Amino acid sequence: MRTIYILWIRQLKRFIRKRASLIGALGQPLIFLIAFGFGLSPVFARAGQGNYIQFIGPGIIAMTILFTSIFTGTEVIWDKQFGFLKETFVAPVSRFEILLGKTLGGATVAAIQGILVFFITLAVGFRPHSLVMLPLALLYLVLIAVLFSAVGVAIAARLEDMQGFPLIINFVIQPLFYLSSALFPVQGLPKILGFITTINPLSYGVDGMRYALSGSSHFSPWLSLGVLSAFLIAALAVGIYQFRRIQL
Repeated sequence: MRTIYILWIRQLKRFIRKRASLIGALGQPLIFLIAFGFGLSPVFARAGQGNYIQFIGPGIIAMTILFTSIFTGTEVIWDKQFGFLKETFVAPVSRFEILLGKTLGGATVAAIQGILVFFITLAVGFRPHSLVMLPLALLYLVLIAVLFSAVGVAIAARLEDMQGFPLIINFVIQPLFYLSSALFPVQGLPKILGFITTINPLSYGVDGMRYALSGSSHFSPWLSLGVLSAFLIAALAVGIYQFRRIQL
């Protein structure tokens, strides 16, 4: 447990030092909220779907968490190149603890940014459906952060090239985001897009958060929790398998 705590704190310290990256991470969701939220709001309203800001708000929060958490893997590659990971591996601790510490550290950073973006959505007009449901929204937020932080760490465990990691991750996160329900409703999609959306774990995170914040959902909130939990267990299992194969 001490190793998990140390790695978690180390990740938070890196986050605090990188104030510029924090500002950049908040700039992208703000642009999405203004460009998409206000730009497509009249079209969304004429289609009888209501207020687009209310719809897109949870999706933009999830987008921020996704982009931040999955890039936790860059810290793993950085630690490989500068020898910190080797020092950690020779310590009398399990590699699962190391994986969990890095995953939770990255997830905490992503969750903090997600909460900050939630306040930004309030500034542009988003209003939660019920304050009582905010703890449930926080649960979905944390699950998304931990899941995709684990995915980022698992992918980075087998990579050595710092330049190659962003290319692979962008290939993963762009389809995850755009083929989730973050920007458009799931109902009425062509069959192939509907199927892809259904097997996309981010769809369940966005839908669960939308249920908690806006009161509407496509999937059952219990189903969303179950799917996110199942993907999280699978990501951690793959991550520990990859960590055990690392040769330093």
